[in-house]
Amino acid sequence: FLALALNPLVEWLQRRGIRRRGAAAGVAYLLAFAAVAGIAAAFVPTLVDQVNSFAGKVPDYIHDLTKGRGRLGFLETRYHVVEKVRRAVETGGVSRFTVGAGAALSITRGVLTAIAAVVTIVFMTFFMLLEGPAWMERLYGLLPEASQPRWRQVGRDIYRTVGGYVSGNLFISLIAGVSSGIVLFALGVPYAVALGLLVALLDLIPLAGATLAAIVIVLVALAANGTTAALVVAVFFIVYQQIENHLLQPLVYGRTVQLSPLAALVAVLIGAEVAGVLGALGAIPIAGSIQVLLVDWQRHRRERGAAATRAI
Repeated sequence: FLALALNPLVEWLQRRGIRRRGAAAGVAYLLAFAAVAGIAAAFVPTLVDQVNSFAGKVPDYIHDLTKGRGRLGFLETRYHVVEKVRRAVETGGVSRFTVGAGAALSITRGVLTAIAAVVTIVFMTFFMLLEGPAWMERLYGLLPEASQPRWRQVGRDIYRTVGGYVSGNLFISLIAGVSSGIVLFALGVPYAVALGLLVALLDLIPLAGATLAAIVIVLVALAANGTTAALVVAVFFIVYQQIENHLLQPLVYGRTVQLSPLAALVAVLIGAEVAGVLGALGAIPIAGSIQVLLVDWQRHRRERGAAATRAI
């Protein structure tokens, strides 16, 4: 997906004078890193301050919860959440130490795996940008010469579909993050930048991402600003989700992936059932690619039928 997102920039650089594919891919990488660094320089200091501030207040929230005070105190006074958690931990006995050690090892393993995955993705993306067109030419060269124009067109259509999904998904997530951050800032909810970034990241996940972000942010607004702010935030997310589902996604994906809203929804549900979050992320571009193949098959079948009729 990253290679498809950067490939238009590489091709634009080649048309603007950087003829060699490797040089254009390198410049595109530098521009992408510069853009990420610029965004980081603008937002990361504020983000770090807000995350540190929130982390510093978490013990106070927990203390108020255990004492039945504050805005989250009702969870203890009405539902006795702390006592239930304490009882569950105590019944675990010695196993909780094993669980804790296992959790520490899992976190360490997860961090190392994430670092390795990032490095792998960076290099794979670069080499796909560098060698992708050559690979496709070799693949087309294996086909009969008469059918090569047809499959080249199919390849271009699939590239347009997948690339359009990547750019469209990033654009919609950007809108979600910015609009959420503005609303949170207007309501005086703390950590607006950090929470807006969280919304943008989670919104990349179809179906469940925005809902999960809404739950987290409503709880933060409830703890920090009270019931009124939490209700306003909840209403905002309900309204925004309807706008995104019924206006933004059909408009963006209809122009880029050219997939109907119903087909996109069914594809995401099937992808999530088969492969979880990764399946949901890849469902729409895969469905769009299948649609391209079906349309080409139908067109080719009609053309053969018309040719047979003319021959008769």
